[in-house]
Amino acid sequence: MSTEGPTAPTEPRRTLRRKVIKTNQQQVLLYVVLTLLLSFVTVWAGRALLHNSETLTFAVGAPNSDEALFATKLAALLKNNASRFRIKIVNNPDNARALAQFDRRQADLAILRTDAKVPPRARTLAILEHDLVLLLGPGNKKIKSLAELKKKKVAVVAENESSLAFVRSILDIPDGPDAAKIQMAPQGATLDKLFAPSSGFSAVIAIVHASRAVRDKAYEQVAKHGGFTLNAIDEAKALARKFPGISDETLTAGTLSASPEIPDDDLDTIGLEWLLVAQSKMSLTTGGDLARIVYENKSALGLDNGFATRIEPASTEKDAFVMAHQGAADYINDDTKSFMDKYSDMMYLGAAALSIIGSIFAAIYTKITRVAPEKASKLSTAILDIGERIEHAHSLDQLECLQDELEGILRGAVIGLRDGTISTDGLDTFKLGYEFVRDEIGMRRDYLKRHAAEVEKADPVPHDDSNVVVVKTAQSA
Repeated sequence: MSTEGPTAPTEPRRTLRRKVIKTNQQQVLLYVVLTLLLSFVTVWAGRALLHNSETLTFAVGAPNSDEALFATKLAALLKNNASRFRIKIVNNPDNARALAQFDRRQADLAILRTDAKVPPRARTLAILEHDLVLLLGPGNKKIKSLAELKKKKVAVVAENESSLAFVRSILDIPDGPDAAKIQMAPQGATLDKLFAPSSGFSAVIAIVHASRAVRDKAYEQVAKHGGFTLNAIDEAKALARKFPGISDETLTAGTLSASPEIPDDDLDTIGLEWLLVAQSKMSLTTGGDLARIVYENKSALGLDNGFATRIEPASTEKDAFVMAHQGAADYINDDTKSFMDKYSDMMYLGAAALSIIGSIFAAIYTKITRVAPEKASKLSTAILDIGERIEHAHSLDQLECLQDELEGILRGAVIGLRDGTISTDGLDTFKLGYEFVRDEIGMRRDYLKRHAAEVEKADPVPHDDSNVVVVKTAQSA
């Protein structure tokens, strides 16, 4: 009988365990990389969706109006600078209709003068222009107050009919015969013609862009011939309090004419502002970016006729006639956002994407692709197989081989439980089988030891007969 016992298949099992561990580790690493990659792609796509090309509707008046020409310049600037904004210009018969369209939320942007009816949801992005109210009298005639003009014929020099209503309101002239005396000046009429005796006008109220008035040489030419007198509006502060859209302005000496100097000293008057407004619901990012673009490119946005050549930041005061858009206010006040404020939306999106994508891959790994660990109960079969071979072990050496095989299974189970290649399913059965076979090996060992002792007693050592001399007797011979 051979004394070599059966050898345990420990090496194939270790190889299988290493293969299972490596395969699962590779899958985990792959899914982690895919989770991070897809989360990054999701965040990038979300950011692109939120910040890519955004089309803004700009409601303006007639195509040749100042606000329409400014909108055209702004649209061209954004396109040439490859900005994410695109401007869609919608023309209306006049600016009042454009503001009505804006009020109906059919436009994102509009331009209004502060004497207009302001839509409640309008928020200022920038001050584009100031209009000055010039009170002019013929020759050297002084006009002491606006009240003097109530019964007189007055010409209004302005670009649109809305200025006529504005002048009547500041003169406090209701509709009726007296209102008819306040008339729009004929198109193209010059100051000297308006002040001619045949015209019948006692005064001229000109509402002009401040930037245009400074550059207009017509005032200087008429002044050289003694054609008009520029009068102060002493009621400027009172009018500013009465009409919130009016601002009190100061004309510095020489504003209209350097020679002769008009005015010859600082002079009080009133003015209006042209505002670029946006809907209050416009996002802070969009509002701030638009305001920044307008402020940084104001020299390129000015019109040739002087409109919008002195763009100013929106007023961020709480009592401003039209409140500043919060995005523009943040940019003006240099309220730089913290990292969390600036990227919180993207971080929340990234966390959500990471959670969802990670959960999906975790489910795929655990339910589909993961190499499942071997159940501890399956190892019981190998242990019972050793138990069946115990009775065929007829030597201690064979029994020791079975003992080594049993211990190898136990060692493999412990390692497998540690690295996850063996599950705890059926662990109690495994423990019971191991203890049973271990005890059987011990009992078989005791039996073999006792049996070996009995054999030695039953079969004593034989005597050496090599020196025995055989003597033949006579009979045998």
